[in-house]
Amino acid sequence: MNFLRNRIDLIKRYGIIVVIALFCAVLMWVGQRSQIAVFSSDGEPRALSQGSEEHPFVSLTFNISWGNNKVHEILKKLETHDAKATFFLSGEWAERHPDIVKSIHEAEHEIAMMGYAYTSYPKLEPQEMSQDIEKAREVFNKLGFEEIKWFRPPHGHYNKEVLEAIDGKELEAIQWSVNPRDWENPGTNQIIDQILEETGKGDIVLLHASDSVKQTDKALEVVLPGLKQKDLEFATITELVNGSKAKITQVE
Repeated sequence: MNFLRNRIDLIKRYGIIVVIALFCAVLMWVGQRSQIAVFSSDGEPRALSQGSEEHPFVSLTFNISWGNNKVHEILKKLETHDAKATFFLSGEWAERHPDIVKSIHEAEHEIAMMGYAYTSYPKLEPQEMSQDIEKAREVFNKLGFEEIKWFRPPHGHYNKEVLEAIDGKELEAIQWSVNPRDWENPGTNQIIDQILEETGKGDIVLLHASDSVKQTDKALEVVLPGLKQKDLEFATITELVNGSKAKITQVE
């Protein structure tokens, strides 16, 4: 009986050791995954959602798909607070407003794409997605932006097939980590509070500069100095990527 009891105790101890070893291995794997290069290619398409917390960068991103009024006020606020951002533009909008695209570029903000017609990509066939991306690329090429690398799926809707289509065009998909849903106009204070409470090192903030937003420009008056007070530095997506390793989100 003592021999049997000792054997059982020995098996239990070995079992505990194995469990602890597996747990440590998982922790090490997770830690390594969080430090993988931005678009680590293991055969699966990825979307950048957040930069590394090792650097004090925060990236403000603005989507524009229609209207030509609100963007000017937003540009003024960014200029006042010396904040650089990345603007994701639909090709159709850029085609209609080349003068505004030029103003965004001359203010040293980054230009990125959201396709041409701003149609939800998961609803499209692969060929239709490809055609929409190419049509947008033609527009931006004509406007002098031939080196655009960053692409945000229209409406933020995506799946594996969408990311594969983006990757197939040698573009990189960009999402976000902070979303105050400013297009819903939830209230200036709510936009301010959510951004200041949730935004930290490496975050990508989703905002809009289409005419649908009525409170974003006012919120920026508080958000921009508020983020600086948190010792955060404004960076374009390119600066965020080049200055840090980044966290990736993979579609399962």
